[in-house]
Amino acid sequence: MKELIEYIAKALVDNPDQVTVNEIQGDQTSVLELKVAKEDLGKVIGKQGRSARAMRTILSAASTKLKKRTVLEIIE
Repeated sequence: MKELIEYIAKALVDNPDQVTVNEIQGDQTSVLELKVAKEDLGKVIGKQGRSARAMRTILSAASTKLKKRTVLEIIE
């Protein structure tokens, strides 16, 4: 999951070297914290949050297949 979000985020931003993803594991739920450069934050979120919603939808579909729940947090 971590690699998937990192790949998508790096494709969206101007500074792919500043993209970091931290994974916090739980029993049933994992939290992915996505951190990008301040000037790239708008590109990751997208107009009206569409890009962020799309990433969360893809993440949800992939994690459902693994029978886990994964949450994406975008950190400023």
